[in-house]
Amino acid sequence: MSPIHLQRSFSLFLFNQKFPTSGYIIKWLFLCSVLSICVGSASAFFLASLQWATELRESQRWLITLLPVAGFLIGLLYYHFGKEVEAGNNLLIDTIHNPKEFIRFRMAPFVLIGTLTTHIFGGSAGREGTALQMAGAIGEQFSRLFKLSVNDRKILLVSAISAGFGSVFGTPLAGAVFGLEVFLIGRLRYDAIFPAFMAAILASLVTDAWQVAHTHYHISLIPKVSVPTILYSILAAVAFGITAAAFSKAIGYCARFFKSTVSYAPLRPFVGGIIVALAVWLLGTTKYIGLGIPTILLSFDQNLPPYDFLLKIIFTVITLSAGFKGGEVTPLFFIGATLGNALSYFIPLPVGLLAGMGFVAVFAGATNTPLACTLMAIELFGSECGIYVAIACVVSYLFSGNNSIYHAQVIGEPKNLIFKDYSGKKIKDI
Repeated sequence: MSPIHLQRSFSLFLFNQKFPTSGYIIKWLFLCSVLSICVGSASAFFLASLQWATELRESQRWLITLLPVAGFLIGLLYYHFGKEVEAGNNLLIDTIHNPKEFIRFRMAPFVLIGTLTTHIFGGSAGREGTALQMAGAIGEQFSRLFKLSVNDRKILLVSAISAGFGSVFGTPLAGAVFGLEVFLIGRLRYDAIFPAFMAAILASLVTDAWQVAHTHYHISLIPKVSVPTILYSILAAVAFGITAAAFSKAIGYCARFFKSTVSYAPLRPFVGGIIVALAVWLLGTTKYIGLGIPTILLSFDQNLPPYDFLLKIIFTVITLSAGFKGGEVTPLFFIGATLGNALSYFIPLPVGLLAGMGFVAVFAGATNTPLACTLMAIELFGSECGIYVAIACVVSYLFSGNNSIYHAQVIGEPKNLIFKDYSGKKIKDI
């Protein structure tokens, strides 16, 4: 090594000794910048593709008749080439807890293809699962490329999840906290707090730079906080939490049913596709398939049929438990917003506020992420609703019990003394 290189290395060593935090920040700022460019761009491409897929299906509704065939092809793809990545978000959570083999990059294109196919042909699914899996697969490749330590690999994966969530929904603060909160119920991983926030913020900026539009929501009337409105909010939140638990249990039960009755995996989405396509034909509407964004928007402004949330649960549970790809979160937004809309028939709070509370609270209960969901509501609807959505998310989180759409979650701290015996164990009743 030359004298100049020695001098530079010695100067860097002295700098790190005197300002150790600076080296940490520089390191993770670099890693998160590289990660965010890739994840933000991937999210932008996915959102644009999803918009195209939705418009194609709505303009060519005969495509829904091919949903069973599309499901069979998705099943074949994962059966022959994607068994090691089929666990999806649960694989990401498992890897954070116990890193073993690196997650293969094929997770990203496989889930992208599977999700777009699901939406083109009429399945009821979301987008968060796809964004997280794409981001996680990308992050794992950087962990291997830069030869990160086991701990740094965990942090980068948490950051990738934050980046994927924040960029796909345009909610970087919620994305950061979601990545920190989702894998360990009741605790946050503070050694990943800077990378998680940087990755989520930068990835969201990259997605915005691609000029991809996010859906905008508005709560037109928010009453002054009082004892009665707080009590009404708690009452609504109990319904949100019970619904979140029911959804989590239903999707687990239905998945087990498909596996026990249809032994050949590719045939499960084929059978599920037949059920969903027939249901669409019988109902004569595409309201309950795809993302359901138009119905979510309507739920903030006008009264809808009180059974909308229940039909969306049925369509989504069948679609995802049969083996189609996509996320649960946007369907949970639909379920929560329409449930809140239905509750407005007898709970004296504004329909838009109840829809907004349900939008995030059912999601909070189903994923055990009340802090991230509270921040998401504030980012999407504005800070004026903060007290109401915080009550809704926290109470829903409590009433959802030891249930989750992510069975790989681990309980770091019980929700209350009732769940004390389950502390530190994996969730059992899913």
